[in-house]
Amino acid sequence: MLKSVSINEYDEKLPSSPEHRAIVIGAGFGGLAAAMRLGAKGYKVLVIDRLSALGGRGSSLKKGGHRFDLGPTIVTLPNMLRSLWEACGKDFDDYVELKPLDPFYKIKFPDDSEFASTSDEAKMRDQVLEFSPKDLKGYEKFMRESKARYQIAFSSKDSIGRVSMHRLWDTLKVLPLFGLLRADRSVYQMAAARVKDPRLRFALSFHPLFVGGDPFNVTSMWGLVSHIEKAYGVHCAVGGFSAIAEAMGKVIREQGGEIILGSEVMDITYTGNKVTGVSLSGGQHIGSNLVVSNSDPAHTYNNLLKGKEKKRWTEKKLKKKRWSMGLFVWHFGTKKTKSLWPEVGHHTILHGPRYKNHVKDIFINGVLADDMSLYVHRPSVSDPTCAPKGDDTFYVLSCVPHLGHLNPVDWLKEKELYCEKVANFLDDRLLPGFREKIVESHVMTPDEFGKDYLSPMGTGFSIEPRMFQSAWFRPHNISEELKGLYLVGAGTHPGPGVPGVIASAEIATKKIPDCSLKYKQSVFDPIYSSPVD
Repeated sequence: MLKSVSINEYDEKLPSSPEHRAIVIGAGFGGLAAAMRLGAKGYKVLVIDRLSALGGRGSSLKKGGHRFDLGPTIVTLPNMLRSLWEACGKDFDDYVELKPLDPFYKIKFPDDSEFASTSDEAKMRDQVLEFSPKDLKGYEKFMRESKARYQIAFSSKDSIGRVSMHRLWDTLKVLPLFGLLRADRSVYQMAAARVKDPRLRFALSFHPLFVGGDPFNVTSMWGLVSHIEKAYGVHCAVGGFSAIAEAMGKVIREQGGEIILGSEVMDITYTGNKVTGVSLSGGQHIGSNLVVSNSDPAHTYNNLLKGKEKKRWTEKKLKKKRWSMGLFVWHFGTKKTKSLWPEVGHHTILHGPRYKNHVKDIFINGVLADDMSLYVHRPSVSDPTCAPKGDDTFYVLSCVPHLGHLNPVDWLKEKELYCEKVANFLDDRLLPGFREKIVESHVMTPDEFGKDYLSPMGTGFSIEPRMFQSAWFRPHNISEELKGLYLVGAGTHPGPGVPGVIASAEIATKKIPDCSLKYKQSVFDPIYSSPVD
């Protein structure tokens, strides 16, 4: 476990000039990736997070020998992580062990049919033929279209998902490509245009839900996920995403950077239109001409810059955005169940009785429906570090409305009732008798997401990645509000999901020049000023 030091241990650790310092607000994956890249550029980096562990939503909780991974569970595009480590002159595989999964996940439909997403192309075609022989050609065309979207959006360092879109022209010049790919269509429309079987339409279009998007409204550019799975596979990290976060923290420390946990940034300070540092909850001020915020853009602009008049990202404008849904997540550990439910693998999606209207209840109507679809994560089948020997650890996720709807869900009243509904659904469809085996349990609702992660309206993934909430229309990585302020994370360009968050750090730090003078440990300077008594 990475050791964090207190603010009082920093009296003489930063260089005398603020130009050689970089402050990163938030130790989520965007903040940690930015800190690594800035460290590689020669800056003395200080990462500050209000939580007690690294990783933000990708941290973990341990109870009774069970490790509950609180956020991301699927490693896609591992090349993004390897590229990040290479930028720091290091090898990702020396720090983290990845295990490929095959099948990637299994979808179980209400009629008891199953679809297993796999790296075996022949098996994929056979499954399509079994579901609907007339849909094979359409499926193959969908996969070609998925590849085209990936190549334009993410395949290289010059792709639109890996370069800054802070100038309107940067978006306007790619609009012809968007038009050619019918980016105006939703992911579901893209799938429905190619296959007729409703089960295949679901299998090819549900992926935006993993990044907080409504498949019936999110741009079809997110159809690239199917190709990403095929080309790069799906992996798990031994030790979970918290192990990746710890490894990122280790690199930061090896570069000479420092990390403060359990201390909250209250304000980003500035003079005129230039950043001057941050103020902490304890009253200290840390000076720097360079600040990277991994907080949600709404929190950054509404709270950390609450006294500043905004040029673009006003509170009113941010409130009008379409936001991702909330999440109900039930973590539980079971005793002596390793040999039970042998057909339940690492990832299972239980498709409920409805698709379009259920998604509409979540995103548009703001209604907590009685029916549900569930994502079930059983990491213990692949990663022995997450549960005692012979036991299992589970993570069950249900998409629910966020707290910003007209009549928000009262989770103090609904939490136990909804958990019982989830349990009944699980018992009936996937894990018969599991409740008798539970020894540890932890439930998260949108209330916890708002409290723990300062997530606006308790959303799971910040601003929804719709067509006109992407690229230039999304909060930029280079802030137009202050010189020296940069933003990373799910709410910024290019969007949510771990690869997008890692890319946001790459985009932001590309625009930051190398430090003109490598910091010297012999240069002493207090890095905070104590509050006035």
